[in-house]
Amino acid sequence: NAILFPGMEYRGETVDFFEQGIIDAVDKTDNKELIIIHSIDNISTDDVTEFPKIGLLATLTLKLNIPNSKMRYIFIGLKRIEITSYEEENGVYYANYKEIENTTNNSLEEDKYLNMLYRNYERYVREISSVSNAMLGEISSIKSLDKLTDFIVSFLNLSPDTKKSYLYELDPIKRAINLVSQLKEEINLAKLEKEIEAKVHKRIDEDQRKYYLSEKLKIISNELGTVSSKNMVIDNYNKKLKKLKCSNKVRNKIKEEIEHYKSINENVPEASILREYLDLMLSLPWDYKTKDVTDIKEIENTLNNSHYGLTKVKERIVEYIAVKQNSPKEKSPILCLIGPPGVGKTSLAKTIAKALNRRLVSVSVGGVNDEAEIVGHRRTYVGALPGRIISGIRKCGSSNPVFIIDEIDKMTKNFRGDPASSLLEVLDKEQNSTFYDHYLEEEYDLSSVLFIATANYEDQIPPELRDRLEIIYLDSYTEYEKLSIAKNYLIPKALDEHGLTSLQVNFSDKAILDIINYYTKEAGVRNLERLISKILRKIVKQVLTLNEPVFYEVTSKDLEKYLDRKIYTNRENKETKLKGVVNGLAYTPYGGDILPIEVNHYKGSSNLVLTGSLGDVMQESAKIALSYIKANAKKFNLPKSIFDDDIHIHVPEGAIPKEGPSAGITLTTALISAFTNIKISTHIAMTGEITLQGDIIEIGGVKEKVLGAYREGVKTIYLPLKNKADVKDVPKEIREKLEFIYVSNYKELYKKLFVSEEVCS
Repeated sequence: NAILFPGMEYRGETVDFFEQGIIDAVDKTDNKELIIIHSIDNISTDDVTEFPKIGLLATLTLKLNIPNSKMRYIFIGLKRIEITSYEEENGVYYANYKEIENTTNNSLEEDKYLNMLYRNYERYVREISSVSNAMLGEISSIKSLDKLTDFIVSFLNLSPDTKKSYLYELDPIKRAINLVSQLKEEINLAKLEKEIEAKVHKRIDEDQRKYYLSEKLKIISNELGTVSSKNMVIDNYNKKLKKLKCSNKVRNKIKEEIEHYKSINENVPEASILREYLDLMLSLPWDYKTKDVTDIKEIENTLNNSHYGLTKVKERIVEYIAVKQNSPKEKSPILCLIGPPGVGKTSLAKTIAKALNRRLVSVSVGGVNDEAEIVGHRRTYVGALPGRIISGIRKCGSSNPVFIIDEIDKMTKNFRGDPASSLLEVLDKEQNSTFYDHYLEEEYDLSSVLFIATANYEDQIPPELRDRLEIIYLDSYTEYEKLSIAKNYLIPKALDEHGLTSLQVNFSDKAILDIINYYTKEAGVRNLERLISKILRKIVKQVLTLNEPVFYEVTSKDLEKYLDRKIYTNRENKETKLKGVVNGLAYTPYGGDILPIEVNHYKGSSNLVLTGSLGDVMQESAKIALSYIKANAKKFNLPKSIFDDDIHIHVPEGAIPKEGPSAGITLTTALISAFTNIKISTHIAMTGEITLQGDIIEIGGVKEKVLGAYREGVKTIYLPLKNKADVKDVPKEIREKLEFIYVSNYKELYKKLFVSEEVCS
């Protein structure tokens, strides 16, 4: 990349034998001259017409052999020449040239540019600290413009291409004009660099020298206007603090942190941590509350217009508003909505916020296993953050929101702590007025927050937490409730979302009921809503395809066209009777369901085999049932030899874990059916815990289990006598279609099933 000019010296070292051959050949000539040309690397050697026409005549002044078969040499440039032709011999090119005559005869003009170059180069040397002042003495002795331009260009830090342009320019005046512009540009750049350096040094003292580069970058950024000063940030904090409604204790804490921020360097890590903390403290609604709606009738209308049924929940909210009006000091209740998925727990909480005109915060704690998620990390930790409670309050901007804590039954605990214990302070009305977040380092009053927790299973909520909650149960919907919800809420909402109206599409009641019974199997209405949307999507496609207004009446006959074949057909099944197979009832997170239990026996050695992912309690129920039967074998007309057989009890859908004692009477009935070969109707289901004495103990989840049995086409249900009162919770229209038989001891059930000729075969 070195560009040699006339009068300049070039020192080099050969890199291969080819270069050494050239140096030796030049050394053997009389005048030791050679022609140096540039830019030949990118030119094809097949076409010499592309070779440069201007070159430099140079002379070899020194050749020195050194170890490793290399050679050092020195060339001195003599003058520019015009190359007239090239000749090639044994891979070496030779050139014919002629000398270039001086193109200017105006000595006055040359003198003018000579003086101009002197002045500008002198300024350049003064501005550029890396250039020695001795250079000024050297150029003062040069009286030729031609030589002066070559001298200056050779020492300037220019690109190879720029230097070539000066070498190929034969007119010294044109070279001088370009060089003056080049020097002025370099001088301006040097001045700007000095200004930046000066501003940097003004900000640096002895203790901050190690931040030199970052300070330099800051000055450059300030020149571009991209960085806000620290004082502006502090002024902004002080303005926010004046407007902030908070206690004197909190105000003093914020003032201390602002003063601390003033005293530290902006570049230390602590500065960014302090800014984040101050941003949080100044953005929290310490004493800002939204105004509640106090019109009880208006609240009732909002709740009724958004959700069907749910009378108990609505009554509790209205009661809270009434008491709040009568006694403003009344603390907000801590409600917990428990029920299967899809019955409207979360959406109801959102509606409550709307009815009360409060802001809404929603946090899911399902799977949370670190208590810091609730109460925050201490600021000493890297990456510390406030807990979800404070973060939610900050986000909503109000100190009295409706705060949903979703999936409270799905928290876990491990070595990081117990998040449920951390929630105690949040959900205890006596403590949450002084809630302490580790990151905040100040108490925050949560007593005005209306907390609403949601869960699927009550027994999975930690007892100490459950004790602080006001639990409200949301049961599964019946098919008639689902029909009403679909007609009054889901279909109008779906029509609006799909750009349709009731004048274009109508669903018959029979079609909706068939969707509920044959295409869904759920406690809530989520899947029902999806299927309605699926039908409407297909209708929208047809409307756009036909490009003309058409009225669509969705009937039962159309369902297979829109939703394919029926998925659940149990309700269409005719009654069958099976030996050793009895329907139990189960309460799952998705509502009630039937639980078929199968029993078989065969010759063996009195082994009991249990399959179907049965839990410990259910396995114990099977053993209790078998022991009870053995003890009363004579009453059940069973030969003792039958107990020498191996007995296999299986509950289908083995991938799903089953647990609980309520299958006791079902297991007993299935065993007796298998032993006696008496078949039991598939339209019969039962639930109840059995003891070794045959007593049938009450169980839970009766309403859900009954609704699940009804959905599966069951006609007769056996229940413990003590659960008779629970049946009143089952909607009347369902109760009237089912036969309930209440038993207190298994002997009563045995007489009805295995003695009555109407049922047994």
